[in-house]
Amino acid sequence: MTADRRFLFLQGPHGPWFHRLGGLLRAAGAKVWRVGFNFGDRVFWPGPGYIPFNDAQDLWPGTCADIFARHQITDLVLYGDTRPIHAQAVAIAKARGITVHVFEEGYLRPYWITYERGGSNGHSRLMELTVPDMQAALETVDLDLPDTPATWGDMRQHMFWGAIYHGLVALGGRAYRNFRPHRALTVGQEFLLYLKRFLLMPVHRLERRLATSRIRRGGFPYHLAILQLEHDASFRDHSPFASMTEFLALVMEGFAKGAPQHHHLVFKAHPLEDGRVALLPEIRRLAALHGLTGRVHFVRGGKLAELLNDARSAVTVNSTAGQQALWRGLPLRVFGTAVYAKPEFVSPQPLEAFFSAPDRPDTRAYRHYRHFLLETSQVVGGFYSSRGRRALLRQVVDLMLAPEDPYQALRSGTAAPRQQLRVVR
Repeated sequence: MTADRRFLFLQGPHGPWFHRLGGLLRAAGAKVWRVGFNFGDRVFWPGPGYIPFNDAQDLWPGTCADIFARHQITDLVLYGDTRPIHAQAVAIAKARGITVHVFEEGYLRPYWITYERGGSNGHSRLMELTVPDMQAALETVDLDLPDTPATWGDMRQHMFWGAIYHGLVALGGRAYRNFRPHRALTVGQEFLLYLKRFLLMPVHRLERRLATSRIRRGGFPYHLAILQLEHDASFRDHSPFASMTEFLALVMEGFAKGAPQHHHLVFKAHPLEDGRVALLPEIRRLAALHGLTGRVHFVRGGKLAELLNDARSAVTVNSTAGQQALWRGLPLRVFGTAVYAKPEFVSPQPLEAFFSAPDRPDTRAYRHYRHFLLETSQVVGGFYSSRGRRALLRQVVDLMLAPEDPYQALRSGTAAPRQQLRVVR
């Protein structure tokens, strides 16, 4: 019964999403609390159920276990499962039989988010499921698959809420003296980077258009390297690289050894890349080192579709954007742990051989995989825009209250109909 459900929220996406979600769970009859670790958490959780944590982080596991016991928590809710306070809480929750609800950016972003139980990305149950498993679960399902949208639906809102959140964290630092962010930069540095990125959007847009135009009008075959944020959990916790520059060096060396002389290489930065890593100088240095000057290009964020449509292949660490390449039938090489890194559609070739003659994916198998995700863990909507949040709330509370997780529900035939895609901004 819903009245017996007792939810504890930890840290969520920047902005009001978690508070809205908690309110609807209360409306459904559940009891809800939220642990706050800084002033940003406090501001974005107004009203009842707020539990401040002001102690040193090494005391968190004991405090977390005490909160679970004192409030008889049945469900833990968090955004991402790898930051230290979340990883520790997940381990304690699983040992006590508490259901763990994990939200993440969509595996099929931009117009979907990911909802899973137990873990996400490299900890997702998708890692255990094979394509034949998914095909069997889909035997009684019929869905006309929507195309992958070309733009990130709420990037401006994402940057806006990020700047607000980090500003609040810095402003209220005295009340939470022991708070330590899960990233290497200080809260003040994070705030300045968000603000700088937001203010420079018009300049970066012009740079991006000029670079994209030069590539599309160049008339040369090219391969696309899809870059990620070095501080993102997928790169930090589920890849073999300690830095993005290590990945740049590996790709550049493989391209120099294997690609035909008339082919070019395009590095596409993440839409939220904020300059904390000096990508362009390193790309120029490596291009000169390998004799590739004039054949290597850099595009700062923007629409991936415009570049993928004419690319010969794509490489990435484990970016979810790799699925846009698979949707187009492009050969794809990945290096990190990824939920889509199935043998049916991701190449195992060494980079030199991949750039010379890349293996093509089984596009039919990938369509089945994508179909499975849309019927299970991918929920229409977004965390950062008001319309996106409304779309999520229409579906995700029922998913959280269901006795089975989305993957189990589809396989057992109890999954509810899913909302179809309408562009959500």
